[in-house]
Amino acid sequence: MQSVATFLGSTLGKKVVMAATGVVLVGFVFAHMTGNLQLYLGPEAMNAYGRLLHELGHGGALWVARAVLLVSVGLHIWAATSLTLLSRAARPVAYKRQSWTESTYASRTMRWSGPILLLFILFHLAHFTTGQAHPQFVEGDVYGNMVVGFQSLPVVVFYVAAMLCLGLHLYHGTWSMLQTLGLSHPRYNPWRHALATLLSVAVVGANLTFPLAVFFGFVS
Repeated sequence: MQSVATFLGSTLGKKVVMAATGVVLVGFVFAHMTGNLQLYLGPEAMNAYGRLLHELGHGGALWVARAVLLVSVGLHIWAATSLTLLSRAARPVAYKRQSWTESTYASRTMRWSGPILLLFILFHLAHFTTGQAHPQFVEGDVYGNMVVGFQSLPVVVFYVAAMLCLGLHLYHGTWSMLQTLGLSHPRYNPWRHALATLLSVAVVGANLTFPLAVFFGFVS
């Protein structure tokens, strides 16, 4: 236990936690996006997908998945916050003039895209899972809840902004995750870039279509 605590207290340990939880979260984001594509198959397919999630393992599988996600999010936030504090402690005085040669815009925005995504997750849960933030929430009517929920312009704008943040976070997170897992090499870097780009563009592109398709009347 002491060796585990020592490892988790190190910078490397925190980066490993970030990478491991990142794998879980990226997998969930991709699976969630894929499931939501049922929206374009109509209300029967979308609602059947929702029922399937709730009936897997007699209802227990969904709660196990939620528990794993909750733990992963908590550990991810802890590791990110710890690494940020260590970075600031290492340089308590900021640069007078800063120029970026190696970092990307995505990497430089991780510290604010993360909190924005956390706020979005909380709103998203209240919007489509528990219904407190939904104007006409109906339990089990996933399709109807999405159609009604995305008819509000402020909600659509917030979703679009959150998805753009997700794209930046997902790109740099995937790039860094692969680096931490040992895939940092000039031979592999083009593949890391391609995978991070493809994943972020695919997820964000698909997710953006849901609120926009409903708001502009393509799905009703």
